Amino acid sequence: MSYTARPFLAFFLKGNKFTDPIDNKSFKSFLPYGYGKQRDNVLSPSTLSLERHRLLWLYLQNETDFFNSKIKVLHFAPEQAFYKRFRNMINLDYLTTDLESPLADVKADICDLPFEDNAFDTIFCNHVLEHIPDDTKAMSELFRILKPGGMGVFQIPQDLSRAVTFEDDSITDKKERAEIFGQYDHVRVYGRDYFDKLRSVGFTVEAVDYTNILSKEEITKYCLAPGELIPVVTK
Repeated sequence: MSYTARPFLAFFLKGNKFTDPIDNKSFKSFLPYGYGKQRDNVLSPSTLSLERHRLLWLYLQNETDFFNSKIKVLHFAPEQAFYKRFRNMINLDYLTTDLESPLADVKADICDLPFEDNAFDTIFCNHVLEHIPDDTKAMSELFRILKPGGMGVFQIPQDLSRAVTFEDDSITDKKERAEIFGQYDHVRVYGRDYFDKLRSVGFTVEAVDYTNILSKEEITKYCLAPGELIPVVTK
């Protein structure tokens, strides 16, 4: 969606049924979105946030001091819904990184990061690890650069019906990979063992089911995905 089209769509869809908590704007419906098979009523017309972005925003706003404390933040592959808002928060020492994103302050390989040990209070690395062949190395680097007592949020596409993460490098056809892994450039489908893998490199992990804390009315109002877990790690 182009940025020139976004204000028009936001105006056209203005209403009171659904609200984006990131900017508190309300609409009669959200937009469909999805890679391949689209999901209805999930993309905010104003911030372009998806369910996972809005869920994380609510968690950070209601359960952490992220919006108030002076903290040093590293944000991998920064999401458009967050980027400018985090950049403009005067309490944050905010740095972005990615191998390719034009929004990255530092171009870097997540498996070989150019940052000192114990450098950041908070790290966001959302929907990145499913693209990384050596995710154990990437997790180890994230652990290395997080300060003791620091917090990370490492969201991934996750199939909670799977006990064990699935990988198969022999599947090379892009269409087949998209069908099996969700996108052609994903290298695995994470199962419930994702949290144990994070623990194996040293993190303390909490799989936060934040929709379980919210009311059904709030879940509907903010267009959230019931049961989606937020992987919150500490060191």
